[in-house]
Amino acid sequence: MIRVLVAEDMRLLRETLVSSLSLESDIEIVAALERGDAIVATALAQRADVAIVDIDLPGTDGLTAAAELRRRSSACRVLILTSLATPGNMLRAMRAEVAGFVLKDSPRDELLAAVRTVACGGRVLDADLAYAALRTPASPLTDREAEVLRAFAHGADPKEIAARLSLSYGTVRNYLASAVTKLQARNRVDAVHRAREGGWL
Repeated sequence: MIRVLVAEDMRLLRETLVSSLSLESDIEIVAALERGDAIVATALAQRADVAIVDIDLPGTDGLTAAAELRRRSSACRVLILTSLATPGNMLRAMRAEVAGFVLKDSPRDELLAAVRTVACGGRVLDADLAYAALRTPASPLTDREAEVLRAFAHGADPKEIAARLSLSYGTVRNYLASAVTKLQARNRVDAVHRAREGGWL
């Protein structure tokens, strides 16, 4: 029996996935979540074999949760199910060592095959998207610029970032401004968007 956790914030899609997967005699749904910050603890507590995870989740995004789950356990393998099929997201997924990356508009049979492949230790990655991800240029950001921009992306303001990273307020503002310039962004929010599209956050 394959023990599956589903993490999807759209209720209708989450319930549809659960209902569809539950029809299979070899699959058991052990949890259905709407937030990314509940994935790791729940997967560990429920001894999930496969976590089907959306990227864009409240609390913690799916790829961040996938990377943390990978650090905490090798028993639960992550299958990303997303509509955000960009080379940047694929690159982040590969760095997080997810076992699969499937699009939400894939046929049901493909999703079921992906779940079973991942559960057996295999990988399911779109070859064209993986190739495009590997051709994505290196990040123009320094490690510190990326760290500051990542904290901003998670909702921290410059004063909070300064306190968290033991930096001055002015230094944090300079890092954010530098990131905006290097990414040729209109503002900080656009910089976050471009960095995520490039797979650099």
